[in-house]
Amino acid sequence: MSAGSSKRATLAMVADAAGVSLPTASKVLNGRGDVSDATRAKVEEALRQFGYVPQTGRRLPVPTRVVDLVFDDLRSPYALEILRGITEAGAETGVDVVVGRVPAPDGSGPLTPEDSWAQRLKSSGREGLIVVTSVLSLAQVEGFAKAGLPLVVIDPLNMPRVEVTSVGATNWSGGMAAAEHLLSLGHRRIAFAGGTQTASCNQARLHGYRAALESAGVGTDPDLVLHGDFQYDAGLEMGTRLLSLAEPPTAVFAASDATALGVLEAARRRGLRVPEDLSVVGFDDTVLAELATPGLTTVRQPLQDMGRVALRTLLRLIAGETLDSHHVELATNLVVRGSTAPLADQGAR
Repeated sequence: MSAGSSKRATLAMVADAAGVSLPTASKVLNGRGDVSDATRAKVEEALRQFGYVPQTGRRLPVPTRVVDLVFDDLRSPYALEILRGITEAGAETGVDVVVGRVPAPDGSGPLTPEDSWAQRLKSSGREGLIVVTSVLSLAQVEGFAKAGLPLVVIDPLNMPRVEVTSVGATNWSGGMAAAEHLLSLGHRRIAFAGGTQTASCNQARLHGYRAALESAGVGTDPDLVLHGDFQYDAGLEMGTRLLSLAEPPTAVFAASDATALGVLEAARRRGLRVPEDLSVVGFDDTVLAELATPGLTTVRQPLQDMGRVALRTLLRLIAGETLDSHHVELATNLVVRGSTAPLADQGAR
């Protein structure tokens, strides 16, 4: 029976739909604590679907479902796209999303290793947690597990254990597509301006870049491979170093759009034209890529879709479902704009 049916729903109907006993459904209805989180979620969902009204005639207010979403950086267009996807999915599923920064004991470091954070979230009624691009320690992950707080990580910088559920993109194939595009334009001295060296996504993009060069019979020059932190300033610094080489690159694959914009600025300061003198490819396809001058050729990550998948995956974990895979990768694709062009005559450079 649905909420729109003319027949009044009973608690027995709700219990049957949720696959629990009538006493268990009554416990959830009355806010008792001796019910597992997964069972409570099933009963509350059935109460919502049936629009259950107690015998008093007053519709019972079902507690709002709340999950936490934390970022290590809320300023970037990347974070805003992820945020949009998660909050839209939350609105569709009736889940409130509380957004914040990752906490630290002294306000400066990454996530605190103590269990206090997980316990605080649990006592605040949070059902689960989504963490975006942060470093997680094994102690932190175990703290969430001990508190019974399901966790999903988007673009993790590290994977403290294989059981951590994560959502990302096809970084390896994206890196390969970027390098293959530059190779197809005749470039052979192709630099890699990477992000955090130990980050899983950065390593995958680097390996894809190297695979494309090797397939084309082009050796990887170690002087052309640098690492930063996915930010504009790092891109500017790496771009300056690369373009100061005795034999500078004719093209640069940057591991993020923000990094690519830093490379573009480094080229401008040296009086180089993009794409005539230097081709540049980014990674993400945020609004920065469209606003850049010239428009930035980049590897598109489906950031909003990654956010939606993360929220829906978290809800499945909360409901006690078994996932087919602990890691989900969404497809990337190359978006060609004005920052790349065929290799110019080197004699005229």
